[in-house]
Amino acid sequence: MSPSARDATPIAGVAGAGVTGATAGRLLAQRGWHVAWFDPDRSASARAVRRWGGVAVDDPAELQAADVVVLAGPRPHAPHAADLVVAGRPVVSVADDPDDVHELLALDDIALHHGTPLVVGAGLAPGLTGLIAAHLAAQLDVAEEIHVAVHGTGGPACARQHHRALGSTSTGWHDGEWIVRPGGSGRELCWFPEPIGALDCYRAAVADPLVLHRAFPSAQRISARVSATRRDRLTARLPMLAPPRRTGDVGAVRIEVRGALASGERMTHVAGAGGRAGEMAGAVAAVAALRCVPWHTGRRWSAGAHVTGQDAQLGDELLADLASLGVALQEFTGVARATAW
Repeated sequence: MSPSARDATPIAGVAGAGVTGATAGRLLAQRGWHVAWFDPDRSASARAVRRWGGVAVDDPAELQAADVVVLAGPRPHAPHAADLVVAGRPVVSVADDPDDVHELLALDDIALHHGTPLVVGAGLAPGLTGLIAAHLAAQLDVAEEIHVAVHGTGGPACARQHHRALGSTSTGWHDGEWIVRPGGSGRELCWFPEPIGALDCYRAAVADPLVLHRAFPSAQRISARVSATRRDRLTARLPMLAPPRRTGDVGAVRIEVRGALASGERMTHVAGAGGRAGEMAGAVAAVAALRCVPWHTGRRWSAGAHVTGQDAQLGDELLADLASLGVALQEFTGVARATAW
């Protein structure tokens, strides 16, 4: 059923009116949706209403009246998601804190019981990283290793999470078991799409390994790193010395998938994307939210907890949706420059 055939215009609830949430709400508003904005900082939700329309609400419980809710604010998301799922409302979360993501995925049985989709980690990383990983894995008969690198932050909350992650314990998947390493260790030079280029990246407490392991349970090794300077590493266990930029950074993701073809030939595929980090994350959340509603004509999320990359066909459709929004994806071809796809 199309939105025009319904009794009312669809409503999207957006919890968190920062860079990522504002982008998701804007894109949904441009699709003809009404948007209900909630942010603990009422000036942020009021600013979003002035720019993109909709209404501001003072209580997050009011978002239970929406057709789908995007959780784009700071952690934790799991308690809010649980309330919404019990109320029968589809939820899209951009959470990137490992503990929060673990608790969100644990809501799978509740979401199944209530017949409600819950999309976990639908931002930049995790989120776009899973979609690109699925695209690369589809080019192999066996995907054995997935390695992710991330540069840039989407806004103040994301910057604070990045700071905490470098000072916390990192988890990765290695030959059938979880391994734990100190954040800020394991330096690796990673080449990101231009104009970012090469940056030193380090282990950190990020959620990508947890999410990617759920999407690709047969992969033998999964790791994730974030870019950091020497100053970032030295101050990671201290309070942030300077306030984060309100509008976030120009960022990028890089995904490397290693495996084999049926012939036995070993292959490595590398791809990535660059742009304003918060805007890319918001675009992923928006296209994920559109596919939570029953009147969407394409492939949709079913009931239960899901991560990006878990459904390869849906992942390809979401990548096409993102391309239509201007998210520039690049695949390394083995020559001196990357080509867009």
